[in-house]
Amino acid sequence: MSKLLLSLAIATSTLLFSCSPSDPLESKSPDNSESLPQLRLYGGKRTRTSMVQWYLAELNLPYEYVEMDIRAGDNLKPEYLAVNPMGKLPAIADGDLKLWESGAILLYLAWKYDPKATSPEEQAKIAQWVLFANATLGPGLFLEDRREKEMPRLLGPLDEIFQKQAFLLGEEFTIADVAVGYYLYMARLLLKLDYAPYPAVEKYLESLSSRSPFLETVGKR
Repeated sequence: MSKLLLSLAIATSTLLFSCSPSDPLESKSPDNSESLPQLRLYGGKRTRTSMVQWYLAELNLPYEYVEMDIRAGDNLKPEYLAVNPMGKLPAIADGDLKLWESGAILLYLAWKYDPKATSPEEQAKIAQWVLFANATLGPGLFLEDRREKEMPRLLGPLDEIFQKQAFLLGEEFTIADVAVGYYLYMARLLLKLDYAPYPAVEKYLESLSSRSPFLETVGKR
């Protein structure tokens, strides 16, 4: 290599490694990535961001993470409102696509990046459990006025399922387990719910919470 080319290479390398984000909306790429991935995740504390991070870790999918400080109003800045006009977290940008609502994000990631979600039948089963988690299980566990009535109705059938199989769709872990398992885990963590009457549910949660992608994301909360 000529002295000129060597000098140019050193200068370029120095520039790349000396640059740092100055704005919360600027991307933070993983240390092990040689080029910026097209997928960007916007998240923050006290949101469902860790659920999306868990699934991304299960997929081993590279992405940029943008930490949003809700207290500082990062989520209400025009730059972020262009991603999610509702100002809620999490949200993703994948190329030209901007998407929000945790359930929609999970389904999109499954249908685009998960080889298990292939047929319309499998996609429908996955959608069923993701919608159940967000629309039925979450409110049933977290809303105090519903909990006493809904908890046995919801956890009883789940316990029966897990007595027969390891995961929601059979013997293989899927995105359905991310959606449902996240709400079961967070309700027990935050509300100190007693799952003792549902031993198969407890065993299921033990299995999920021992997975490395879970420990790296949801387990750090």
